[in-house]
Amino acid sequence: MVTAYRAKHARHPHDDAPDTAEIFRRIAELPDGPEKEELRGQVVCAWMPMARRLAGRFRDRGEPLEDLQQTAALGLVKAVAGYDAGRGTVFESYAIPTIVGEIKRHFRDHTWDLHVPRRVQHLRNRVRASSRELISVLGDRAPTVAQIAEHSGLTEEEVLLGMEALESYTALSLDAELPAGDNGFSLQDVLGECDAGYDQVVHREAVKPHLCQLPERERRILYLRFFCDMTQSCIADELGISQMHVSRLLHATCERIHRRVEGERAAERAAQESGRSRV
Repeated sequence: MVTAYRAKHARHPHDDAPDTAEIFRRIAELPDGPEKEELRGQVVCAWMPMARRLAGRFRDRGEPLEDLQQTAALGLVKAVAGYDAGRGTVFESYAIPTIVGEIKRHFRDHTWDLHVPRRVQHLRNRVRASSRELISVLGDRAPTVAQIAEHSGLTEEEVLLGMEALESYTALSLDAELPAGDNGFSLQDVLGECDAGYDQVVHREAVKPHLCQLPERERRILYLRFFCDMTQSCIADELGISQMHVSRLLHATCERIHRRVEGERAAERAAQESGRSRV
């Protein structure tokens, strides 16, 4: 176990910066194996306080501190595995950027409620930083898109894209109440619902061409049954035929139209699949 720490007046003044140069020298001399891994484990344990301190810099940003500390520990393990003492640099100067980079990657890849491409995330950060700097100069007045573009060196299109991403980090709950005059309401209250009438319109348009092709008597039977809501007995009296005959005509006509509509849909699906396969 490593217990020696550099003095505060030494090159690395942090209290959590242990002197592990000798262990790293031994690690460099050993071949891969259990002994080398054990020494690396000792270094990780020795530098863990520094990793926790670095994780603490990112507290209060919406992520649990324990998750940040685990991410920092992962970065520390990577730093110990990738450090080359033969380059002449001290471990601390290599480990800190590695650990901080791992934490930043955690925020970039795991904390956004909506998936946003990395390029857009960078635009968001530049737009946010430029806006804050301009607000400190302009006072209460919000900077325009053109001012942000000039200050950040981005195009106005890139600024607009970054501004859209500003609202993508966290999503608003549908149950969150929003102010609306004297009474609050939630987003859930203003969401639309599925309207079965739309499906009915689609079905009606699908059968309309086939209805026009039916004989006059069959069209009249369908009209009286489904549009006038007449019973089969009333339709039979209207047309002077038996109720059983009306029932057979209704069933045969509906079946014939159904087969034709399904055949058209199958043909459309086949054409779409053929088009995709050619692409």
